[in-house]
Amino acid sequence: AWFIAFKIPNLSRRLFGEGAASASFIPVYSRELHENPETAAKLANTVVTIVFTLLAGLMLIGWAAIWAYLRFTEVHTETQLMLSLASMMLPYMVMSCTVAILAGVLNVHRHFATPAAAPVIMNIFVIITVVGTGWLLGMEARQQLFATAVAVVIAGLVQLLVQIPPLKASGVSFRPAFAINTPAFGRVMLMMGPMVLGITVTQINTLADDLIAWWFSSSPDKGEFFMFLGRQIAYPMHRGSVSYLNVSQRLYQVPLGVFGIALATAIFPVMSSNAARGNYAALCKTISRGIAGAIFIAFPATVGLILIRRPLVAAAFERGQFTDQATLGTAWTLMFYAIGLSGYFVQQISTRAFYSLHDSSMPAKSATIAVFVNAVLNLTLIWFLSTGGLALSTAICSYLQVVILLTALRKKLGGSIGEGIWYESAKTLLATAIMATVAAGVLFMMRNLPIRPRFDLLRVAAVVPVSAGVYLLAAKVLKIRMLSLVTGKKPTEQIIKDH
Repeated sequence: AWFIAFKIPNLSRRLFGEGAASASFIPVYSRELHENPETAAKLANTVVTIVFTLLAGLMLIGWAAIWAYLRFTEVHTETQLMLSLASMMLPYMVMSCTVAILAGVLNVHRHFATPAAAPVIMNIFVIITVVGTGWLLGMEARQQLFATAVAVVIAGLVQLLVQIPPLKASGVSFRPAFAINTPAFGRVMLMMGPMVLGITVTQINTLADDLIAWWFSSSPDKGEFFMFLGRQIAYPMHRGSVSYLNVSQRLYQVPLGVFGIALATAIFPVMSSNAARGNYAALCKTISRGIAGAIFIAFPATVGLILIRRPLVAAAFERGQFTDQATLGTAWTLMFYAIGLSGYFVQQISTRAFYSLHDSSMPAKSATIAVFVNAVLNLTLIWFLSTGGLALSTAICSYLQVVILLTALRKKLGGSIGEGIWYESAKTLLATAIMATVAAGVLFMMRNLPIRPRFDLLRVAAVVPVSAGVYLLAAKVLKIRMLSLVTGKKPTEQIIKDH
């Protein structure tokens, strides 16, 4: 009930905040700031005002719909709990999307720290609330859920307020504005629609994974079989499959969120600035370096997650009702999600490359194809790989979208897209192979330790730092240029501009 309720405002943030609104706004705002700062300020005020107003209206409609549904229909207790929690957290949708727009403004002004701290604020509020209401106040689980829902809304307000000081320091002030008839605002709105699909295809596909896992899982209530065209067919998955997907999604999204999206966020203003000046040679270099940086991080993350998937899941989650069977199911799913990490990383770069060129149609087209293929593969692979099939389908579709986007970029900007990537990728692959060999050796030496969560934690604690150190050392010996992204010896913007 909690996860579904929280996904409603959180998905809105990804679709309209971090996704469409922010991505469509940044290139236009960057160009206007370069040409006419006064017009840029008016555009920023208008976008924030309109997004806030529209989402506040959607929140009121959502409240009315939930009230009507609970008032005039008979619902199960879990459904009522989920809808009640969702209605409490709908205001977070408004605040988080507004925060995403303000973060876009700060990113254009080359300020990244405060926007990056927003998720940390949310985590702190949730953790403190759960610990405080559980351990200190002794609340029962249902009461804790409602207390945490309130904490989510408060965290959203704090996220909004902390953006104000750095905005003022950057010379940006906000006031309500409705300059919707300007060409700049028109360009933002024109790009936003297709971007809703284009930049959030992975989130849409993972949501589809959850829904299909729910529908095609057996349970004590549903039984072990379902009827189709008069035939009795066994469910390909069992109750708990949605948990396997959600837990494995959280684990593979750690490197994606910490490094992949961060890298794409950092270079998006640079790409937008290159495109605004018409410097397409520099834009091609920026894209190529961004892709090389994504691969430099994604390759070892993929191999690392696959190698330590079982001890990682056990150390993090195996306790209480999360049994060793759940650990094996989650680790199986995580392996297939991890295969797609390079695709997820490069997808973030390639979609933003199009948005910097004010082209949102191609990402939308590729996303439409990917969503359709994902649905077909989901309904096919679940019969062979269970939840692993859902994860593998998402991974395959990430690479499909990357191939489509990079092919279109080469046609649009010329053959210099991807220049030097193959050589850098070969060296990255070699460094990853060295790291994997050492990591496998460490795991082999610890093979006689008991298979228990605390010993699995020891395995993870031993393998991760050793693997990271070996990989960085190998990258230094092989003179992989993207090592500078990690060591920080050059500013990120200078790294991705250098050839």
